[in-house]
Amino acid sequence: MTALTLTLRDKPRHRIDMAAVRPDRLSDLRPEDVARLSLDYGNRQVLLGELFDITGRDPHHLIIRNSCSLLDAIGAGMETGHISIHGNSGDYLGLGMHSGAIEAHGDSGHWTGSGMQNGMIHVDGNCGDFAGAALPGEHQGMRGGTLLITGNTGDRTGDRMRRGQILIEGDAGDYCGARMVAGTIAVLGKVGIAPGYGMRRGTLLFEHRPASIPATFNDCGQHTLGFLRLLLNSFSELNSRFSQLDSNRLRVRRYSGDLACDGKGEILVWVSY
Repeated sequence: MTALTLTLRDKPRHRIDMAAVRPDRLSDLRPEDVARLSLDYGNRQVLLGELFDITGRDPHHLIIRNSCSLLDAIGAGMETGHISIHGNSGDYLGLGMHSGAIEAHGDSGHWTGSGMQNGMIHVDGNCGDFAGAALPGEHQGMRGGTLLITGNTGDRTGDRMRRGQILIEGDAGDYCGARMVAGTIAVLGKVGIAPGYGMRRGTLLFEHRPASIPATFNDCGQHTLGFLRLLLNSFSELNSRFSQLDSNRLRVRRYSGDLACDGKGEILVWVSY
């Protein structure tokens, strides 16, 4: 059975809420039923078939073609299945995702992976601000799973992150891991100012020393940490630069903090060979 494919005919004039279009909700629908799904389009509603051409019948592998940055909440709350996105995606990609996989071939907007609990989101491009972070008014951001980003992320990546891992091959903006409760964020590129600001627990692992580290972090000196081998080995199956990291790179400079918020978190910066 061929994958259910939605091809956006033209770039929309308004934002489209795609939360209803996910594999677990489409499993019992025929293609003609999918075309009759109602989507929020700006301040009104339209039928999905008015915006997309629909081919294929297997909703467990959903493909969205000609996607653009106005398609919001793709994969929000999904519980199973696989979504492939060809083109950019809007805000809230994988919002509150329970399980499954999203593969985005393009950039994504703000709050990518916010509140996700399990599964895998791979953005083969850049992310906006608040990747894996909590929504305004929420106390927890990402709660599990893996968010893998090939490009760069904006500011406040992992803000209030509770669990899971965010892996960034490119650069991260300011306040990476701010107010982090637990989890792991690893960055292979450059990092902006004030990473870990207000963090309570968790690990920030950086290839390069950040532009600045908050004064409330204590420099604990250089250490050889055995647990890093287990962490790096866990990346071996990823389709990413992270899978190519040397599992013997165990030497880091460790900063503990934020001392203003219990001080049980850590920033680890790899020491050059």
